[in-house]
Amino acid sequence: MTLTTWETLAAKKRQALRNSIPPEWIVPEHLLPPDSQEDVTGFPESSGWFTPEELAITNSTALELLPKLASGELKSETVTRAFCKRAAAAHQLTNCLSETCFPRALETAQKLDTHLSQTGQPIGPLHGLPISLKDNFNLAGLDATVGFVSHIGDAAKSDSALAQLLAKAGAVFYVKTNVPTAMMIAESVNNVFGRTVSPLNRNLTSGGSSGGESALIAFKGSPWGIGTDIGGSLRIPAACTGIFTLRPSFGRFPTLGCRSGMPGQEAVQSVNGPLTRTLDDLAFWAKTVVDSEPWHADPRCLPIPWRETALETNPGSCKLKIAVMWDDGLAKPTPPVSRALRETVEKLKAKGHEIVEWSSVDQDEGGRLLKRMFLADGGKAIRKEIERSGEPWMEELAMYETATEIGAYEYWQLHLDRVAFQKKYLDRWVASGIDAILCPTTPYSSVENSKFKHVGYTGVYNVLDYSCISFPCGIKVDSKIDSAPGDTYEPLTELDRTIQAEYNAEAVHGMPINLQLVGRRLEEEKVIAMVKVVLDATS
Repeated sequence: MTLTTWETLAAKKRQALRNSIPPEWIVPEHLLPPDSQEDVTGFPESSGWFTPEELAITNSTALELLPKLASGELKSETVTRAFCKRAAAAHQLTNCLSETCFPRALETAQKLDTHLSQTGQPIGPLHGLPISLKDNFNLAGLDATVGFVSHIGDAAKSDSALAQLLAKAGAVFYVKTNVPTAMMIAESVNNVFGRTVSPLNRNLTSGGSSGGESALIAFKGSPWGIGTDIGGSLRIPAACTGIFTLRPSFGRFPTLGCRSGMPGQEAVQSVNGPLTRTLDDLAFWAKTVVDSEPWHADPRCLPIPWRETALETNPGSCKLKIAVMWDDGLAKPTPPVSRALRETVEKLKAKGHEIVEWSSVDQDEGGRLLKRMFLADGGKAIRKEIERSGEPWMEELAMYETATEIGAYEYWQLHLDRVAFQKKYLDRWVASGIDAILCPTTPYSSVENSKFKHVGYTGVYNVLDYSCISFPCGIKVDSKIDSAPGDTYEPLTELDRTIQAEYNAEAVHGMPINLQLVGRRLEEEKVIAMVKVVLDATS
């Protein structure tokens, strides 16, 4: 690292990424939208650069593609090429990728096509489907920098456990996606690749830390993406781009072989989950992973098979008892999110579901626990990597830069505090008899780049290890209705004052709004089924 500067290393890495895109997938300069164009999701259709077949393939959902791939109606090589091209375009417009492995993808796809033609049988339930991965999933031969300059050139020796499982099911890997430094910022920005923006509006963030995935999927450069979540890193990007995600409880999906931004930090566990454009795609992915019995590959996976719920077998007769948390006591949601929550609640009531209030009394404690766990090492894990390369600290990581390390005894006490908090929250839940909590995913629909400030709505449920889904509720921001709070607004906290003061209705006009449905620990099947009920009630 001392032979060159961090800037040179980062520049070389960015150029290598650019060079990995074949010339035929570089968008001709005369077709590129101007930098001033905010929404670029229509580029594939409007540019004329994609063939009708490429558009038909990449506009399809995973569940629409899989039967055609399994039958041979579509070749995996054809589908893979289409998504490689669209992912390349997405990167050129949003800066969403960190790695490509196009030759590996095409070779894999060709082998899958040959196997199908010779045997008449698909490899597995994901036969031939391209799947994108967040940067921290190890793939042999590729870096997993997780936003650190110090990890450039430190290529993985083998694939992560989840990647191996998905490959056995027939998946094709073709790209990895950008994350923030250490994956500990709610927007995807780092000193290696820079900032990823939302394809729906490039002035807005795609969220973090799985923001490269959310940008790619919203652009339809991937039918399925896999990200991770330690404080909201799946749910926040999903909310910023209007897609679906599942934050599972630890142990349902394998995490072995993923690179961490703070390795060894296990007071709050990082989990893997899908990012999709439809709930059906999400449900199929989750069931497929569990049906593969991942507990044989990852020693920390729980041997729990996929469990059908009464909501799935007889959805029409099931009425839910849902607790609504209107705010977390620290920062109220911005006006469009509050409106979306109100309207969703009214529609649920109209369908006969029971709605009760959920107090935010415990949310502050949960948020403080999360912060204490993240900072327990005094920022050493992050500092070590930053000092190795000499790259500057990101402004968003200031609390890690100034943190003070605690001792082993204090760390043990922190674990005791965590369990006591989990027990208190559980007791409230059981006493209330609720099925789920409905609340904002974030205070924002989305927000301008560099202005995301509060992860409390998601992070508390990481401390609790609850199953959560962030889902688009079908409502979009309307700047005429969702005007900023007036001078008479009384903020809950200084944080709330700042968030409301910075709210810009015109900047987020037309953006989709996500809400969050929270189930109890290890209730992945139930929370998926409950979101289906909510969407049915609000459609």
